[in-house]
Amino acid sequence: MQWERPLNKVLKRGVYLERQAAVPRYERNRNRMTFDETITARKSIRRYSDRPIPESDVEAILRAGLLAPSARNRQNLKFIVVRDPMLRDELVGACNGQSMVGEAPAFLAVCSTAGSIMPNGQPTAPIDAAIAMTYMLLKAAELGIGSCWIGNFSQQKMKSLLCVPDMAEVIAVSPLGYPAAEGNERVRKPFDEVVCFGRYRD
Repeated sequence: MQWERPLNKVLKRGVYLERQAAVPRYERNRNRMTFDETITARKSIRRYSDRPIPESDVEAILRAGLLAPSARNRQNLKFIVVRDPMLRDELVGACNGQSMVGEAPAFLAVCSTAGSIMPNGQPTAPIDAAIAMTYMLLKAAELGIGSCWIGNFSQQKMKSLLCVPDMAEVIAVSPLGYPAAEGNERVRKPFDEVVCFGRYRD
C-alpha cells in the first residue's frame, strides 16, 4: 500500500495521517494471535534490528489507532510516522539519549490538539491519545513488531523536529521495529491486590 493518498498530509520529514472512519479489509492469510495472546506477548522492547517494516503493516497499525474511541468522538489526534534515519537520529536527542529511537526502523508519535475537561475533572486530550496509542501498540504486537512507550522526552525539541504546531502537543511516542533482544520479563501484581468489588479497599 502507498502512503501518498488524498487523506494524508505530508509535512516535511514526518507523515501526518488524518484520522479516517473507513477501514479497508486486510488479507487474512497470516497466522494471527488471539487477543489474549497479544496482550500477554506484548513487552517493552529496547533493542531493535534494522529490518524494515512492510508499509502494509505500518498502515495496519495506524488504522488500529483510527478505531480508538475519543471523548464525544472528536478525534482530535494526529499520528506521525518517521522512517528517515537522519531524523530518527535527531529524535534520540529529543528522547534524552535513548538510542533505541534511532535503532528502530520507524518511530511513532501521537499528538493531540486542545481537548476539554470532563465533568470528573480529567482532561480528554491525554486520555484519548493514550487509548489510541494502546490500540496501535497492541496491533504492532499482534504483527510481531516491538515497541516501547516513551514518556522521557523534551516536548519542545520533539515539536520542533516533527513540525508540530503550537496548538498541538506530543502526548506519546514509541519506536517500532522487530526485536533484536527479548524484552524483560513482566512482573504483575496479584489479581486480588489490584481488583476491588463494590468499593475501594487497600
